[in-house]
Amino acid sequence: MLGADIGTVAIASVAAFLLAVLSAVAGFGGGVLLLPVFTALFGFRVAVPILTLTQISSNVARMWLNRRELRWPLIGWFAAGAVPFAVAGGLLLAHAPLGVLKRGLGVFLIGVVAWRRWSRTPRKPPDRAFAAVGAASGLGSALLGSVGPLTAPFFLAYGLTRAAYVGTEAAGAVTLHLSKVAAYGAGDLLTSRVLFFGAALTPATLAGAWVGRKIVGRISDRVFVVLVEGGLVVAGALFILGA
Repeated sequence: MLGADIGTVAIASVAAFLLAVLSAVAGFGGGVLLLPVFTALFGFRVAVPILTLTQISSNVARMWLNRRELRWPLIGWFAAGAVPFAVAGGLLLAHAPLGVLKRGLGVFLIGVVAWRRWSRTPRKPPDRAFAAVGAASGLGSALLGSVGPLTAPFFLAYGLTRAAYVGTEAAGAVTLHLSKVAAYGAGDLLTSRVLFFGAALTPATLAGAWVGRKIVGRISDRVFVVLVEGGLVVAGALFILGA
């Protein structure tokens, strides 16, 4: 049993490191792509709380590494919506039908990219609109494991790029992931196995966040936006395909 767990940790750590690098560069993507890997290793309803624990460490690292560029008013509005809806979603996880939600989110993400390409100057959302963004993200993340791409179009439309985007998005994500952990604990989903793997994968996510921060400082705002939009299309396709 121990040997099997060590092998699983090794596989999951490699995936967590690579996708933490991706998240640190694009601001999202690691959770979306890690979920299929963790589902194959652990099963879906175990994979989601393990993924949440790894995302906390990854997002805290991204928040700290980009701390000078954080937009605190947006983080506050985002948290106001995210926390209660993340708790509600966490309590519903054991019973919610997930397929339709994932496919609907996939269509939304691809549609947003198409709209951004068609409308060259998307309207900047007001700060208070991020309460609704946080609510949708909190509920969706608790049910589906990760919906980081859902928030990306709104942070981009606000005008955030690179360090400001990555750090602010990560800070908002920390609030909803901590709320999810509380709800998963109340729902008896935080087993000793989940806690073991969550702790074991933390070093890989921290290392990936550090490497990604070094990369993001070397790319232009224009390349950054293209990378994020490309990630949205890939994530949308994965959701539609049920990955």
